[in-house]
Amino acid sequence: MGFLRRTLLTGTVFCAALAAGASARAESPDDLAPYKMIRSLQFVQDTVVLGDHSAMEMQRFLLTTIDERLRTADPSIFDDPRNVDAALVYAMSGGNPETLQLLLERDVAGHFDSRLTDTLSNYLGGRGSQSVKSLAEIFPEYKRSRVGPYLALVSANSVIRKDPKLALTYFDWARLVAPGTILEEAALRRSISIASEAGWIDKSMAYANRYARRYLRSPYASQFADLFVKLAVDHFDALKQDDILEILSFMDVPRQREVYLRMARLAAISGKNQLASLAAERAQILSGDGESVPKVLADLYSGLASVPSGDVASAMQEIVAIPDDKLSAKDRALKEAARVVAEEVLRAPVASGAQEKAAVPAKAEDPSYEGLSEAEAAADRAMDPRAGAQETPVAVERPEHEKPEQEKQAQQAEAGDDPAFDNFVSTGRSKLDEIDALLKGEGS
Repeated sequence: MGFLRRTLLTGTVFCAALAAGASARAESPDDLAPYKMIRSLQFVQDTVVLGDHSAMEMQRFLLTTIDERLRTADPSIFDDPRNVDAALVYAMSGGNPETLQLLLERDVAGHFDSRLTDTLSNYLGGRGSQSVKSLAEIFPEYKRSRVGPYLALVSANSVIRKDPKLALTYFDWARLVAPGTILEEAALRRSISIASEAGWIDKSMAYANRYARRYLRSPYASQFADLFVKLAVDHFDALKQDDILEILSFMDVPRQREVYLRMARLAAISGKNQLASLAAERAQILSGDGESVPKVLADLYSGLASVPSGDVASAMQEIVAIPDDKLSAKDRALKEAARVVAEEVLRAPVASGAQEKAAVPAKAEDPSYEGLSEAEAAADRAMDPRAGAQETPVAVERPEHEKPEQEKQAQQAEAGDDPAFDNFVSTGRSKLDEIDALLKGEGS
């Protein structure tokens, strides 16, 4: 019943917005009050973030119509404070900032608060840092007005970098006074990013949970998916797996699979192998029988996560077997980089020149040692005046504490315990990340 009621209400008001648009074309724009047009715009924008993407065309039409109405309006129309607020809301809703500037130049009657309009002009003109102090002073006064929630978003955006905690309080206020609107959607989405970057994991997950429950049909939901993937990868060690699964459970199967693939990819590149394997496995489970590409991608990301593990050979075989024609250019680069790293990991260590010389028996270097045992040849060579003063009998095993560090490392490598292995794999991951960054302009 709730869905049906919302659908009917959406259709009714959407028709009203269409009627307003038709009226704007059939009648003089002077007959339309800006505040009534703004109400239609607000509803259409809220309808869009709730999932009706067909309303986006109406949103563009209304923005254009309102812009024309404000530019051609007689200044006396702003004797009504609702129209003043409408002009401010229009400017903060994606409208043309030059229109607000035009209205201010014509405002000889003082309808607009110059403190507020100057601050908004700075913000809309890309000079948000100059607006911070003014917004902090003005916001309490306008907090409960018709422009309050819009001003809260502007205030939050202006202080995000300098004071993320204060930015969250502004966003929280916008959500409180404008639930179910494009304002709440924007506030939630940006709050996830702020809390995640600040390391406030519980807050960021709470915001993500609310967003997933309400706005997954928004055209901006892909931005939410990117934010959530980054949150999960950056803070996986501090998160509960069930919390991640709960948020993704609100998505339909294709969207869940897409998010899991993004997560597996970023986790593999970032060296979060447990998460990469988990996400790749979930993506494979959610892939249908006829959907080969998601499975291929899941196999690739799972293989990437396995490269630093002990079974590098198997991981390399799986990666090489993945068909290139199923991969994007970006993922083909990842596959090639992973292959190169895996080959380097599997390559047998090469001994140094000194160690190669030490590995040759002394009797093989000189025919005079023929017939002697290794120990005898070594002793005889040590007494040979032709031998260099720094030469050491190679067949004599020295105590561990007397061995040069290079020799210890060589023996460790031959025994399969290479101390440089972890550093090498880390470098390999860095190379993968660099390649990924070079191709970031392409689709994932």
